[in-house]
Amino acid sequence: MEAYSSDRPLLQERVPDVMSPQAQAGYLSRRVLQPASRTLKKEMEYAFVKAGGTLLAGPDPTGIGGVVAGFGDQREVELLVEAGFTPLQAIHIATANGADYLEESSRIGALSVGKQADLVVIHGDPSSRISDIEKVEIFFKDGIGYDSAKLIASVRGLVA
Repeated sequence: MEAYSSDRPLLQERVPDVMSPQAQAGYLSRRVLQPASRTLKKEMEYAFVKAGGTLLAGPDPTGIGGVVAGFGDQREVELLVEAGFTPLQAIHIATANGADYLEESSRIGALSVGKQADLVVIHGDPSSRISDIEKVEIFFKDGIGYDSAKLIASVRGLVA
């Protein structure tokens, strides 16, 4: 809903840098600004969770094209905090809840001995300042470390 709201930023500052010129043009031509803030606010009330539901996280990088995978995951966690969850609750929703839903929590979803884990090293403390979640310095996938800045630079202007 954020992408459709006229009182929200057009895109996160870092998103246009990785988008191809064609993707940027397509997004801007299809984005219809409307006062969606009431709808976004309603979505953020999280009544489902208050009633006992389990919230799952994961952006939908389709539609009008303003969501870039990876960046969208981080933005979703920030929006969960904006909606009223604590940073730790939002991080839990984005990690452990998915593993629980997939019935894989004995294997993934949290850091503990014997579990498979992909890790991020963040410059800052997203448990107290959620915007630090965007400051990924290195991440580990299947035991291999990747430099976040180098990977982003390698796709600058190419993501559709």
